[in-house]
Amino acid sequence: MEKTLLRCCGNAQRASAARKQMERKMENTVRDVEADSEAGGEDALVGNVNKLMVSPPGYSGVQRKGHLVFDACFESGNLGRVDYISDFEFDLFIRPDTCNPRFRVWFNFTVENVRETQRVIFNVVNFSKTKSLYRDGMSPVVKSTSRPQWQRLPAKNVYYYRCPDHRRNYVMSFAFCFDREDDVYQFAYCYPYTYTRLQHYLASLERRNLPYLQREQLGLSVQQRRLDLLTITNSGHVNSEREKKLVFLTARVHPGESPASFICQGVIDFLVSQHPVAQILRDHVIFKVVPMLNPDGVYLGNYRCSLMGFDLNRHWQDPSPWAHPTLHAVKQLIVQMNQDPRVSLEFYIDVHAHSTMLNGFMYGNVFEDEERVQRQAVFPRLLCQNAPDFSFSNTSFNRDVVKAGTGRRFLGGLLDDTSYCYTLEVSFYSYMTAGSTAPVPYSEESYMKLGRNVARTFLDYYKLNNLIKDNIPHQLRSTDVMSQTGKNNPGRGAGIGRNTVDREKEKSVRH
Repeated sequence: MEKTLLRCCGNAQRASAARKQMERKMENTVRDVEADSEAGGEDALVGNVNKLMVSPPGYSGVQRKGHLVFDACFESGNLGRVDYISDFEFDLFIRPDTCNPRFRVWFNFTVENVRETQRVIFNVVNFSKTKSLYRDGMSPVVKSTSRPQWQRLPAKNVYYYRCPDHRRNYVMSFAFCFDREDDVYQFAYCYPYTYTRLQHYLASLERRNLPYLQREQLGLSVQQRRLDLLTITNSGHVNSEREKKLVFLTARVHPGESPASFICQGVIDFLVSQHPVAQILRDHVIFKVVPMLNPDGVYLGNYRCSLMGFDLNRHWQDPSPWAHPTLHAVKQLIVQMNQDPRVSLEFYIDVHAHSTMLNGFMYGNVFEDEERVQRQAVFPRLLCQNAPDFSFSNTSFNRDVVKAGTGRRFLGGLLDDTSYCYTLEVSFYSYMTAGSTAPVPYSEESYMKLGRNVARTFLDYYKLNNLIKDNIPHQLRSTDVMSQTGKNNPGRGAGIGRNTVDREKEKSVRH
């Protein structure tokens, strides 16, 4: 009996100690959350502002022109809180990603009820990242109801600095003058590309009834949004007795990286066009494209995470069918194709956008076999020749432990030594060309042009140039594909950036 009591007492003591340890952990977690809340204002950021009129403190009269109304309750919107500082200055708080307070970068909101010639300063005060292209001349984009084309704000009106009023956190302030009282103005971190826009685009492709294009629903997200898969190939021309070369491309695993969708659309536009290079590629290669891996995150206006707060690009090793259903479905398909003896899965490219680097560039894997290392560098070198905004010097190959759960790293270990896995990155801001002294800001159109050049580079890689009847210029002009597809999307940007320097040493940041 005594031994039993001692055993029970010992168990109780251990349970008590474990409970205290758990309580300490919970207290630390609470303190961390409270610290984050104090730094970023997350305590009030449980959702987006919804037609919020911001008037001077104590004002209780009727709404007047110039009492700004903020709204982010729309697709891909993000603005969690607005603090009135003065009639011409407002502090803006980004709503964190759903179920994950760590990430606060993407913003997308509207302002209305403005007064003509009203000048304001907006301070975005709770960014979760300190390094930013705002240091180098990047600026937010803006459009209004009477001017629906996105434009970058002048860089001279944007300031990025440590602010003593916000615990010395980095703040991005921009000045703006409203010029039309009846307009609704929209501001965003970068050019938005929504889930609905993708669905309209894919539906328009389907209506063309192209014999070499197949759209299918690979799965559904947690919130029951479509996970689309496109297959682009001339099935009647591919030799059934030989292995079929297959290229797999994904985009928007990180929902706030909207430039990835423009690149992906550029790839698709080119591959389905009547351009001679596209026709040859369809005859010899199967292209499979998942244009939006994280549709819930995109719809919700998150920067990096899914609805449930997961960074999906860290869960490739063991995705859950209920928590990460889109990733699980894509991984299953890739594993299945890799085991198919009739298919040679030769490329996997995951498209992202980068918040601190310029140009387009790639991340690749590191291998023990030096010959394989050299072969892996071939595609980025060819892309550098085709795309003036792509930088081979910024391209790097690594095996960082923190990247082990990414698509590039996981599939690089899964697929055989004839397959190459890359992350394709593009700057949120601009690119430098050979001999240029100032960065050129990206527009929607120039992002799509990079996508077309990515597609064009596969022809060079497979050395099929002798199959082209006409003499096609090595670098594709935008009109080369636009004239073939009948599309007109100029997407001009108006931003002018400040001088910058090459920052190759910052390749260690996340992607």
